[in-house]
Amino acid sequence: MKRLSSVFVLVLFALVAVGSVFASGQGESDAPLVGVAMPTQSSQRWIQDGNYMKQALEERGYRVDLQYAEDNIDAQVSQIENMIVKGADVLVIAAIDGASLTNVLQQAADNDVSVISYDRLIINTPNVDYYATFDNFQVGVLQGGYIVDALDLESGAGPFNIELFAGSPDDTNAYYFFDGAMSELQPYIDNGQLVVPSGQTDFDQVATLRWDGATAQQRMDNILAAYYTDREVDAVLSPYDGLSIGILSALKSVGYGEGGKELPIVTGQDAEVPSVKSILAGEQTSTVFKDTRVLADRAANMVDAVLQGTEPEINDTETYDNGVFVVPSYLESPVSVDINNWEEVLIDSGYYTREDLGL
Repeated sequence: MKRLSSVFVLVLFALVAVGSVFASGQGESDAPLVGVAMPTQSSQRWIQDGNYMKQALEERGYRVDLQYAEDNIDAQVSQIENMIVKGADVLVIAAIDGASLTNVLQQAADNDVSVISYDRLIINTPNVDYYATFDNFQVGVLQGGYIVDALDLESGAGPFNIELFAGSPDDTNAYYFFDGAMSELQPYIDNGQLVVPSGQTDFDQVATLRWDGATAQQRMDNILAAYYTDREVDAVLSPYDGLSIGILSALKSVGYGEGGKELPIVTGQDAEVPSVKSILAGEQTSTVFKDTRVLADRAANMVDAVLQGTEPEINDTETYDNGVFVVPSYLESPVSVDINNWEEVLIDSGYYTREDLGL
């Protein structure tokens, strides 16, 4: 009889344990699901964004479905559709093509799924609730202003030769970056202190599809061959580090950086490791740092507010018209980085370690 009682007690404990595990698992499955759609893993920046977003959301107790589409628009649409089918409560989307998501976001709206546009503005749809990004016009201002200061244009110096590059035409941010930079550079182009020997100054002429570094390198190769046989480049406006590395490769291939032929000023953006190393090596001149930890946390706060039925913190209700309405936005602040402040901005903040940069 005692043995039977012991067996009964053991069975009872086992059932309680199984019940506890089941309850725990059920609790996890009941947590809100957040779908995070990122454009590509070919850029260090987007890998970091995805990782930070996942971490920030999971720390808040949410389940996260993180997907990368490798710059394939159809793949991103399919991934978002699957997130909706899985029961996502909120979608955080960094769009490959801001105009390509109209239909799938209507599906989201039909299923009461909230949408936060992340870094890149989603356009031509009413089905975007909020936008978390950096001040993209200011990014361009920092890039153009860096060139103005480095060439001492305010003193009347010049003329200097400059070539212009812009980002991908299917990324709305590319226009803000370019417009911000040109707000600084255009007055000096107009008065002749800056000369563009290629004559390529319109966005459509200087855009770089998919932000592809090889495409930028090829264009720079062509410009150098056609317009610089008897002159030198003094500055290159590059909106992104991946383009900057390609541009520098083209410049170095025709002798810049050796034999007394100095490399021109070359800007960039995102403080990617290869470009920070390039700055330390005296090649790329500057980059614009956008702390993706801050942006991920901002987007996670927006998710929190949406799921709790409150209004997220917003600091811009005028700038980002997506073609249907002005999307309520929060703009974080970018920082210009060069050889003078890289350690303070990138190392002291904990964004990178010295080992990350091979130091």
